[in-house]
Amino acid sequence: MAKVPPSHILFRKHLTELGLRWDEEVKFHPVRLWRWDFVLVDHRIAIEICGQIWKKGGHSSGLGIQRDYDKRNAGVMLGWRVLTFSTRDVLYGRAKAFLAEWMGR
Repeated sequence: MAKVPPSHILFRKHLTELGLRWDEEVKFHPVRLWRWDFVLVDHRIAIEICGQIWKKGGHSSGLGIQRDYDKRNAGVMLGWRVLTFSTRDVLYGRAKAFLAEWMGR
């Protein structure tokens, strides 16, 4: 089993504190194996946490960024609203504050 990043552990806590119903690692595409990091169940909102934007990694290379675009664009066309936060957004409470403001909590 893959190691869960600290930002994901904290984000779970934040979603629960906000009283939002959520699920994790949700497959959304009928053919591709794509998954959303988190889903707000009652709102059809997908949330992606981008963890390697501050250093060279899979999601910060040209190919990785293109793959992320393809995934998000497909999700939008399938009716998802997609929010993207950085690891820093989660660790500094910015993602939680954004959701608190926009989800009316």
